[in-house]
Amino acid sequence: MTLTLVILAAGMGSRYGGLKQLDGVGPSGETVLDYAVYDARRAGFDRVLFVIRRDFEDVFRSQIGARYTREMTVDYAFQSIDALPAGRVAPVERVKPWGTGHALWCAREALDGPFAVINADDFYGRDSFARLAAFLRGAGARDARHFAMVGFRLANTLSEHGAVSRGICTVVEGRLRQVTEQTGILAQEVGAGLRFSGDERVSMNCWGFTPALFRALDRRFQGFLAARGEDLKAEYYLPEAVSGMIADGEATVDVLETTAAWFGVTYRDDKPRVEAALRALIAAGEYPAALAG
Repeated sequence: MTLTLVILAAGMGSRYGGLKQLDGVGPSGETVLDYAVYDARRAGFDRVLFVIRRDFEDVFRSQIGARYTREMTVDYAFQSIDALPAGRVAPVERVKPWGTGHALWCAREALDGPFAVINADDFYGRDSFARLAAFLRGAGARDARHFAMVGFRLANTLSEHGAVSRGICTVVEGRLRQVTEQTGILAQEVGAGLRFSGDERVSMNCWGFTPALFRALDRRFQGFLAARGEDLKAEYYLPEAVSGMIADGEATVDVLETTAAWFGVTYRDDKPRVEAALRALIAAGEYPAALAG
C-alpha cells in the first residue's frame, strides 16, 4: 500500500514575514518540512505531495522538493484563486486563496490512495505520523469513509507572541463530533478558570483520509461558494468541511491521541522556541544532529 503525505504549503506566512517553509530551524539548517518528511518516511509514507502556488514553484522545487527525491516520490499540486469548480468564477477583487479545504480540493486529481494531510509550518512529531500510518493501513483501509485526526492539547499549541486560531474539537468515545473554529486565542486566556482550560483537544490539520473524501468535499465547496463566494475574506476550512460530513453521516473520524510535541512558527518570534525544542529532541536521541538530504 502506497501512503502519501499531502503537505499544504501554499501560504506565504504573512504574519511571519516571508516564505517560512524555506526558513531553517534545525542545527544544520533543516526546515520544519524536513522533520515532517523525515518522520513520515520512517512511519512508512513513501510519497509526498506538496500543494503550493505557481508563483514560487521554481524556488520551492529547487530548495525543498529536491531534498527528498532520493528517498520518496515527490509530486506537486497547485492552489490558485481561480481554481474553482466548473461554472464558478472568483471575484476580481479577491487576493487570498480559499483556505485549507480548497487547498486539499486542488490536490484531488493527484490522489487515488490513502493519504495524510498536514500544514507545512507545523511540527507534529514522530508519534503522530506513526499513528496515522497505522490507521490508514488498518481501520482506514477497511472503510473508505472512516477517517482520522491527530488531536493535540490546546495548551501545547499556543504562541507567546500573539493570538492564534484553533479548531476546538468535541470528542465522544474517541470519535470526533465537531470542530469549532475559535479565533484570537491568547496564551494568557488559557488555564484553570480562564476562557479555555488548556485540556481541550484541538485540530492542527493533521488528518488521515481516503479519496472517498473528495465527493463530499467538492459538494460542500460548491455550497460554500454559493453562500459566501462573494465574501473576499471567506475561507473554506478543512476542519469545518469534515465537521459537516460527520453531522450528515457521510464520515466517521477517529481522534488519535498522541504523545508527540506540537510546535509551530506562526510568528517570527516563535523561531527561537522551535529551535530550542528541536535541540532538546536531538539531545534525547529522537533525531540525528543533521538530517540527510
